[in-house]
Amino acid sequence: MNQITSLCKRRGFVFPSSEIYSGFGSCYDFGPLGVELKNNIKKAWWKEMLQNQEDVVGLDASILMSAKVWQASGHLTAGFADELVDCKKCHHRFRKDFLEKNKCPDCGGELTEARKFNLMMKTFVGPVEDEAAQTYLRAETCQGIYVNFLNVLNSSRQKIPFGIAQIGKAFRNEITPGNFIFRMREFEQMEMQWFCEPKQADKFFDFWKEQRIKWYLGLGIKKENIRAIEVPEKERAHYAKKQIDIEYKFAFGWKEIEGIHNRGDWDLSNHAKHSRQDLRYFDEAAKEKYFPHIIETSVGVERSFLAFLCEAYQEVEGGRTKTTKSKKEKEIVLKLHQDLAPIKIIVLPLVKNKLKIVKKAREVWQLLKPWFVCQYDDAGSIGRRYRRGDEIGVLYAITIDFETLEQEDVTIRDRDTMKQERIKIKELIEFLKSKSVMGDSRLSG
Repeated sequence: MNQITSLCKRRGFVFPSSEIYSGFGSCYDFGPLGVELKNNIKKAWWKEMLQNQEDVVGLDASILMSAKVWQASGHLTAGFADELVDCKKCHHRFRKDFLEKNKCPDCGGELTEARKFNLMMKTFVGPVEDEAAQTYLRAETCQGIYVNFLNVLNSSRQKIPFGIAQIGKAFRNEITPGNFIFRMREFEQMEMQWFCEPKQADKFFDFWKEQRIKWYLGLGIKKENIRAIEVPEKERAHYAKKQIDIEYKFAFGWKEIEGIHNRGDWDLSNHAKHSRQDLRYFDEAAKEKYFPHIIETSVGVERSFLAFLCEAYQEVEGGRTKTTKSKKEKEIVLKLHQDLAPIKIIVLPLVKNKLKIVKKAREVWQLLKPWFVCQYDDAGSIGRRYRRGDEIGVLYAITIDFETLEQEDVTIRDRDTMKQERIKIKELIEFLKSKSVMGDSRLSG
């Protein structure tokens, strides 16, 4: 994890938030490469849910909602709270479920009795901080889906079964965040809520479990580094009739990156009761009304971001570039899946003090920019630039040299195989498209 954290800061993936003011507890900013990787993960998930699956539509609900939503969902009760203990000696605070012993892990001191601490982040809407204006930053994105169930059902003319997908920010007042971006107070979720007949819930639970595992494998996660664990009844969320955690094998152990839940009719029935709105679905064939059961798939964007980084990170013995002084020196290669790589192509003039080579290199860069996410780099030796590209996961390095000026072709170097070949400039776009390099979303199909 130290190497991953260092790479993220050095190459512009992730920065500590408010760093010039000594940071702000467990909040992070995503730099130029980080925001590209994060967006690519979200694009891949969105495509999977709305294009590759059937009967799933999208939604973008407000972060701020009526406080009544959170009362109905159970978030303002003890059900959405951590049990906290304090050390009587050093006064450090811990989540009880994170402790292995009934002693302070820092100093060995005696701990206080556990007490509940609600994770909701309170805020105020309007000019006066009174009770009437009090609400909360959403702790999960799914509640916005549930309260819009009828709106989506009626406007999109969907029929059961169907799903609603959403990507958005959520906020939890975590007491013991940590492990870099794994557990934060501000994070993003990619959630899909599948509404179905009660008797079909088990079938769809198994279906979505299989689909979600396939998604990770398809984006480069190795089978041995991912697993699905069924959560025992006593450890499940209060709404879950059945729960599976998809876990990734991080350096700090197996940890959840996605949850799949059979939520039954908990959500719609409770919102119907509190809002006094009829949220039942009318089945025309059976001529009956019922509350659909919900199968939820909930992904942490930052957690999957970290898993994909850890999976892609490799340290290889020297020899990939001419800058390596010794074969024992290690070089970093980030072998991200091509759909996730933040930069697809890097354009490199062999030397930067030859005007004709630089001019031609920039022409090639301008040719590719409308089609692919690409970068131009002329700083330092060509070997050092190759190495920088490897560190950030660039798929292909294109070098413009003296031969280019005569033959109108370039050298293309593959990140993974290191194979180099000459390609005519006029054939570049088609060649790269044949390699399935994902281009600009406006132009790629």
